[in-house]
Amino acid sequence: MGFRCSSPIFRPFSKTLTLGLLLSPHKQPSLLPIRLPRALSAAPAFQPTPSPIPDDTVVKPQWKAAIDFKWIRDNKAAVAVNVKNRNSNANLELVLDLYERMLNVQKEVERIRAERNVVANKMKGKLEPSERQKLIEEGKNLKEGLVTLEEDLLKLTEELQQEAQRIPNMTHPEVPVGGEDCSALRKMIGSPRGFGFPIKDHVQLGKDLDLIEFDAAAGVSGSKFYYLKNEAVLLEMALINWTIMEVMRRGFTPLITPEIVRSSVVEKCGFQPRGENTQVYSIEGSDQCLIGTAEIPVGGIHMDSILTESALPLKYVAYSHCFRTEAGAAGTATRGLYRVHQFSKVEMFILCRPEESDSYHEELIGIEEDLFSSLGFHFKTLDMASVDLGAPAYRKFDVEAWMPGLGRFGEISSASNCTDYQSRRLGIRYRPEASSSTNPQKGKGNLAPPQFVHTLNATACAVPRMMICLLENYQQEDGSVIVPEPLRPFTGGLEVITPKSR
Repeated sequence: MGFRCSSPIFRPFSKTLTLGLLLSPHKQPSLLPIRLPRALSAAPAFQPTPSPIPDDTVVKPQWKAAIDFKWIRDNKAAVAVNVKNRNSNANLELVLDLYERMLNVQKEVERIRAERNVVANKMKGKLEPSERQKLIEEGKNLKEGLVTLEEDLLKLTEELQQEAQRIPNMTHPEVPVGGEDCSALRKMIGSPRGFGFPIKDHVQLGKDLDLIEFDAAAGVSGSKFYYLKNEAVLLEMALINWTIMEVMRRGFTPLITPEIVRSSVVEKCGFQPRGENTQVYSIEGSDQCLIGTAEIPVGGIHMDSILTESALPLKYVAYSHCFRTEAGAAGTATRGLYRVHQFSKVEMFILCRPEESDSYHEELIGIEEDLFSSLGFHFKTLDMASVDLGAPAYRKFDVEAWMPGLGRFGEISSASNCTDYQSRRLGIRYRPEASSSTNPQKGKGNLAPPQFVHTLNATACAVPRMMICLLENYQQEDGSVIVPEPLRPFTGGLEVITPKSR
């Protein structure tokens, strides 16, 4: 999921508060039974590789993405067009040059190793002292040359990895080429509400109804922070709980994730934790970052694992706080809750077989449409253009809802198919189950080779922007705000938020 943003350096908070799920005892919702999926059941669907890094050691882990360099070389023209269409800073020519140099050095290393083996075998026989001394000198020279070449190979491999990781994912053929203004309209759902009175934006409504406090938060934490008060707290809890319950009905496993992760996991998910325009808060003196989305810790939950095919798809709905530097320009695009540094969010994440990712992408955007329609929002879905995709996404659908106080549509959600871009970096694979007709023999030697899963992510509820839509669209002439009916069972039966008596 991607609200657009950028960045400086973060000095860590002493604590991170995690809100639990809250169901009001006043009025319990009428709910259908929910069966939790077996994604995290006692019988493991995966075999994790233990981390060799002690918890108390601060290091920057070395990792390599399983990038198919041969495919890139063989499809140079298509990759070059893709890099151009996505306005990427990747240097394809440098990647290909480094790859060829690496292959050449690799061949030379293998040749010298073979020569050393020949010399070693000759040394086993009966030899004249002069002949033996000659072989010793030859072996010594070969060893010295091999050490130099192996150092060169290591440097080339590391440089190749760094440069190749800049190459973005390939792009779905139906994605429009160009900037954000080239994005294609998929659907327009609902219609804008008519108001017979002067409307307020959410900032004014929050002040009048004593729901949101910006000034005190600015003094405590800085700009783009806020306090929620009174019924706004109930609204946030209601949005979170209602969303999680609705998504669980569709077979997703609920999670509450860590909100501090290793910077290497951030990188593997396709984000730049310490780049010039990073949106990530890094914790000074450590290799850790605050998450900007639950996509990151959920993506890492099966890191370095081989899943069983029968376990797929794995579907998660994760609740977390999110932290973003959001160094955007001042103005209406950042006013109030629209662009903030800390917020609560519910994220959907799917791991599946490659041939299924397009259909699950449609499923995710369908869930988003159902959720926002249930709340009565007027919104549109967009097939985002190539420049706006971000490196991991093969295709991305955005949802923009009408915000009458702002007088425009604003992004409230997105759904991305990242194919195998993240799984090649995170090391998440599955082993296909060979059918008896194609592989009648059984046994370890006949196991099918593992393949990389596809990953998808989508925002089910980004609380601040949902709050904007609720307050602005449901405001009444007397200054009150109606609570949408689906949320009322989760607010203790609250139907309307009224101005407080002074």
